[in-house]
Amino acid sequence: MDFTQNLEKAMGYLHNQGAFLTTKVGDETNTMTISWGSIGFIWKKPMITVLVRKSRHTHELIEKAEEFTVSVPLDENMKKALGVCGSKSGRNVDKFKECGLELQEGKSISTPVIKGCGVHYECKVVFKQDMAPNLLDEEIDNSMYDSKNYHTIYYGEIVNCYEEEK
Repeated sequence: MDFTQNLEKAMGYLHNQGAFLTTKVGDETNTMTISWGSIGFIWKKPMITVLVRKSRHTHELIEKAEEFTVSVPLDENMKKALGVCGSKSGRNVDKFKECGLELQEGKSISTPVIKGCGVHYECKVVFKQDMAPNLLDEEIDNSMYDSKNYHTIYYGEIVNCYEEEK
């Protein structure tokens, strides 16, 4: 599937209800909810940018894995799971077990996707950048980072994108 197919719908769900960002290192897989990100072309490649706070367990894993998947539910059937995965840490909770989420093997990378979501993006990290607070707009810094818990921005080349078969 062309990554631009269903793009408007996928981005709408990402920003309105969230999506699952999943990464895997060895036998450990973790997912978290994201609602910030963008999809487009950079360096002549289809790319997803995702932001992960350094305090998140996913940050530790994605730094080692250097790949991730984004699974976008195209309806509201996973709203509760998105809430849990956005509020609990994989350090303390098996989110997959607690939410009844099933993993499905990725087609092009070793990181799985979340079964039951409509669209999946498989990505390899090609660039990452820790936020530089001194370069951030003051209003954004004050409203989004009052605890000074900044993100790392990951640029993931989309190596595969597909709609889940029903």
